[in-house]
Amino acid sequence: MTDQRIDFLYLNEQDMVAAGVTDMASCVDTMVEMFSALGVGDYIMGGANRNSHGVFLDFPETSEFPNMPLAGPDRRFMAMPAYLGGSFDAIGAKWYGSNVANRERGWPRSIHMYTLSDKDSGAPLAVMSANLLSAYRTGAIPGVGARLLAVENARVLGMIGPGVMNSTSLEAFVVARPSLEVVKVFGRSAGSTQAFVDRAAERFPDLKIDIVDSAEAAVRESDIVSVATSTAAGAENYTFIEEQWIKPGALICLPATINLDPDFVLKRARNVADSSRMYESYAEELGAPAHDIVGILGVFWNDLIAAGRMDRSSIGDLGSIAAGREAGRVSDEEIILLAIGGMPVEDVAWASVVYRNALERGIGTTLILWDKPVLT
Repeated sequence: MTDQRIDFLYLNEQDMVAAGVTDMASCVDTMVEMFSALGVGDYIMGGANRNSHGVFLDFPETSEFPNMPLAGPDRRFMAMPAYLGGSFDAIGAKWYGSNVANRERGWPRSIHMYTLSDKDSGAPLAVMSANLLSAYRTGAIPGVGARLLAVENARVLGMIGPGVMNSTSLEAFVVARPSLEVVKVFGRSAGSTQAFVDRAAERFPDLKIDIVDSAEAAVRESDIVSVATSTAAGAENYTFIEEQWIKPGALICLPATINLDPDFVLKRARNVADSSRMYESYAEELGAPAHDIVGILGVFWNDLIAAGRMDRSSIGDLGSIAAGREAGRVSDEEIILLAIGGMPVEDVAWASVVYRNALERGIGTTLILWDKPVLT
């Protein structure tokens, strides 16, 4: 009889910081490596097609049951499982609940936890606080895009939406393109915009950081643009970027809702996905048209494909680029649109690195699942 005890490592938020979860340079490198594994197919995500973003649980507008949660802004639960091979060879799942009303309690909108498991037995290896894990892996992806697809010596960065997503993305852009000199920021709220600028100025004193008064001003003359706004469903509510604002050679990173001219997207832009297979999964799950429901660029493409206006084979794939199977930027003039939808493999990659750091540094609390299982 083998030892039947199972224990696991618990990492609270401060443990995660001590284990390096906010080390953006390491996170960007980790995400490049993750994309290389993704690009050769060494991964599995959820769903029947093994490429799903995750399992989404939302709530009805009304219910006959008095305790049933009801629909509200950003109110949902989600489970995001994945296996990732390569040097990671790890499996895990993120679970989170989201509700805008959390902010009234001084909490983040979403509260995340992550579980890493043994890939053979399913036994837990670690349970960790995952808000910072999620924020940093999300911010790192535009940085990977900038490393692989932005023009050399990119100087000007335009940011629309001064929230957490662009805050961590800024760290990644600086890591990926140290040539950056100017950051232009546009936000709807003067208070949140100024807070973003104050944080950025303290973190990056060598950057010139300007508040601009429109999305157009943020986009014009920018070598890299990041649009990360949270809006109500409906294309009329999404940030719209005019083609004429965009500098030749710009990289447009789109990790949130967006609206664009289809003619520009189809004829004069190069389209690259973080994972084209994930957007195929979205098409199967959501049908079409669906951009009014899920406002990301990948779903915008799906609607064009369903209408017979776009061929999926015309969409590049960041994983294939990272793996050397597809060219990166091919000219200094091409405008590249990078769709970023968020993938469970990103979480498992960064979680596995932080977990290994914690083991090496003696960080965290060991908890016992059981000494001996009651039932076998």
